[in-house]
Amino acid sequence: MIRNIPEKWDLEADVVAIGSGIGGLSAAITAHDYGASTLVLERSGQVGGVTALSMGEVWVAGNHHAKELGIEDSVESGFRYLERLSMGYGSTAAILNLTANARHALKYFEDRIGLRMEVIRDCPDYYYTVSNDSVAEGRMLECEPFPGQSLGEWQPRTRLSPQMPYGLTHADMFAAGGVANMMKWDFAKMGERLTNDERCLGPGLAAYFVKGALDRGIPLMTGASAEELIADGTRVVGVRVVDDGRDVFVKANKAVIVAVSSYEENHDYNKTLSQQLDLGSMLFSGINGANFRLAGPLGARVARVPDITSLGIRVPGEEDEEGRPLWRSALAVIGQPHTIVVNRAGRRFGNEAFYRSFYYTIDAIDGGNQTHPNFPCWVVIDSQVREKYPFASLTPGQDWPEGFGARADTVAELARMIGVDARGLEDTIARFNANAEKGEDPDFGRGTHPWSVWMCGDPFHKPNPNLGPLVKPPFYAVELHRLGGSAIPAAGILTDQDSCVMGWDDRPIEGLYAAGNSVARMETGAVMQSGISNARGMTHGWLAARHACGDPSPLLRQEAERLGL
Repeated sequence: MIRNIPEKWDLEADVVAIGSGIGGLSAAITAHDYGASTLVLERSGQVGGVTALSMGEVWVAGNHHAKELGIEDSVESGFRYLERLSMGYGSTAAILNLTANARHALKYFEDRIGLRMEVIRDCPDYYYTVSNDSVAEGRMLECEPFPGQSLGEWQPRTRLSPQMPYGLTHADMFAAGGVANMMKWDFAKMGERLTNDERCLGPGLAAYFVKGALDRGIPLMTGASAEELIADGTRVVGVRVVDDGRDVFVKANKAVIVAVSSYEENHDYNKTLSQQLDLGSMLFSGINGANFRLAGPLGARVARVPDITSLGIRVPGEEDEEGRPLWRSALAVIGQPHTIVVNRAGRRFGNEAFYRSFYYTIDAIDGGNQTHPNFPCWVVIDSQVREKYPFASLTPGQDWPEGFGARADTVAELARMIGVDARGLEDTIARFNANAEKGEDPDFGRGTHPWSVWMCGDPFHKPNPNLGPLVKPPFYAVELHRLGGSAIPAAGILTDQDSCVMGWDDRPIEGLYAAGNSVARMETGAVMQSGISNARGMTHGWLAARHACGDPSPLLRQEAERLGL
């Protein structure tokens, strides 16, 4: 190990958590409850991390909320669901460790910090009807609205989201017809919640954990950039932090827990760790791979699973809190009726309403001519979308921004404007329209996944919530761009069942732990399922703190024995 012990320590705590999202905060809270002194280091000026930018979903198999509703589920079923869909890219032990411990971590924080969660009704697993171990509802949870004023002086310093409608719950949105039917949402309720600062979705979930830390008097040190881990030749013993331009040396008596999310804002890492080019991001600039830079010099092992490529849209003039162009996910937009996505040939190339299938096609390479045949690509809509549905941040009746894609009275003219094969686009739309009228998509099966209907369909549109013909001019087209997976990375640090960071010698690096999106996704492998990232952060932090404080969870061993693994 590297030896770089300072002559004098400036700060000291038993457990030092780097990062103030759900991973770092769950670790700090748990360690405090076990009698350890704790400190949270946050590089940015706000706490809450990427958790606050998420939809706030937490996926927990066999949870007690589902049981109270009479929904049948189990840890075993959740384990089998993830193991099958991981396609061998994950780890059986890691999958079982998450599913065995997540429900207990959830109950712990509900009991200890007043976290209030509930089932998102009618929200199916991604692969419901595909896997026998999927469920129609019950595993996806969200928090009840959080009173922001209870954060006191930390209220403005606890992160919100520029993309998420955090004044409403999933229940509020989907009772009104979901994302496609935004104009039917209860905006009076949203306005009242925003006025009273009642936070839902990711901002609400993050705030519950921030409040849990504040109630315990855990110091939250913002503007503190962890630059280097300090080791004594045997274990990690501290952190060198840069605060206001000066070095601050923080001693960690029991553990340092790296929970800094991923590397999505670092384009070099995107290219070399994820093989993703020119990636846009909905995150703030601090999410740039500090997990590797901190743990790498100590020999931390890195693992990688298949990428999660997404697609995004930028509306001219929109900026994020750092003054950069604001990216918005195209996930919900491209699965709505009267919408298709085409490549340069004017052809559709996948199921636009099920991103797990569709986005894999974006990075496909044609080895015959060394091109990406499906990128660049364009979303094409007709005027029915403009009349009925939101498009990115544009609502029905709102003027189409100058310089935002192309608009034309005919499909052929639209194709020429965006550089797409006109005959190909005309033929594609004609075929799509004929099938959409019947509610079918024989080419790619769009509208056959229940999750697609829930996430981006219009339940009031018949005969298929995800399919509608493009027939009404003018027609519109907007180029789509690769977008990161909201800090859900392909590569991360490898950890064991206690969230201890593993070295290349397959031994734990003493005193060093990792949580959340800093950790390799061995629990999911090739699959992704909304809510797992927040569940991973919560569970990893809980496990890490327990182990560091001398009380490791026995559940992995118990569940493995029970299942005969």
